[in-house]
Amino acid sequence: MTDWGKRAEALLADLAACSEPGPGVTRLPFTPQHRAALDLLEARMRAAGLAVTLDDAGTLIGRRAGPPGAPTLLMGSHQDSVRQGGAFDGIMGVVLPLLALEKLAEEGIELPFSVEVLAFADEEGVRFPTALVGSRALAGTFDPEVLSMLDAQGISLRMAMSEFGLDPDRITTLARDPAAMLGFVETHIEQGPVLEAEDQALGVVTAICGIERHQIVLTGETGHAGTLPMEGRRDALVGTAALVTEVARLGETTPGLRATVGALTVEPNVVNAVPRRVRMSAEFRSPDDDTRRRAGEALHRFARDLAAGRNLRVEAELTYAQAAQPCDSALGARLAAATQAVGMRGLSLPSGATHDASAMADLCPMAMLFVRCRDGVSHKPEEYASASDLGRAIDALAAFLTA
Repeated sequence: MTDWGKRAEALLADLAACSEPGPGVTRLPFTPQHRAALDLLEARMRAAGLAVTLDDAGTLIGRRAGPPGAPTLLMGSHQDSVRQGGAFDGIMGVVLPLLALEKLAEEGIELPFSVEVLAFADEEGVRFPTALVGSRALAGTFDPEVLSMLDAQGISLRMAMSEFGLDPDRITTLARDPAAMLGFVETHIEQGPVLEAEDQALGVVTAICGIERHQIVLTGETGHAGTLPMEGRRDALVGTAALVTEVARLGETTPGLRATVGALTVEPNVVNAVPRRVRMSAEFRSPDDDTRRRAGEALHRFARDLAAGRNLRVEAELTYAQAAQPCDSALGARLAAATQAVGMRGLSLPSGATHDASAMADLCPMAMLFVRCRDGVSHKPEEYASASDLGRAIDALAAFLTA
């Protein structure tokens, strides 16, 4: 018999090698590493009998057609990673449904509907200060203005996509017809400790938290660190330090809010000069959208007041926002039954992280299957899901498809 968990483990290891040098996996969108991952996935999709296309948002699509005129079930996740991340986040949700379809094909099982496995280009928002381009394109909610956003090297999203062989001007034509969609199911490692604590390999997600990201730039004036008096300095990094502290304070004092500053860029970034300009990120997450929005508004007010008090120039921009999304109860119940069919309890839990499923909810009903990860670790090289748990997930997805 085929050991589907081991097969998934091997494919994930091959995909993990599609990475920049260094610890863990670094695979950013529209890069040579992205292209290498797509080549591997395309070959595996074709070997499984799927028809393969790459749309102009960079989403790789493997389609198993059902009877003529049959509706389509969408499954998948994202191929990109954070810097020095793990081998499972996102990409596992492409591999497992692909292997579930391969399993059904080997068993000679036909489905009364079409299935598409999607590998979205950019969910993490690491290279560009936006995310979910592929899923928003399918949902019809893509904002063309994000194409002008720049990465750290000054390359626009439009340029990066064009150089990857895509046509960004066609993204707005990719929206799917909701009437033709059965739903979207995303499989993902939990990125938390609940399943492990409950001794459960699989769980069913009830809702996905809302998330928003801000970019704040403080600009002052540089000068020689030894000769510029402390009084009257326009030190952009000192001002930014106060902003970082305020983000932490908001998270620590607001129930249900997670608040993070994850990126800082300092100019001129030398040891003997006063920092002239600092760009920082601020991210807020909450299952309650009003809580999340109030935190962002409060941070912008704080930044304006701080800049005025320290004689700095401030630019504050909301670069990304995704509303909290409940999962579809009918699809969730079907997923729960599938997990019970493979020996699990059908445990339900919310997602503290956002996912492509959040954007796909604007197109069709969506649901999520969580897979246990060791120690709840994610976004690190130590991220791990066992072959046996991967196999259980494949069996559950196959049961879900044939229920």
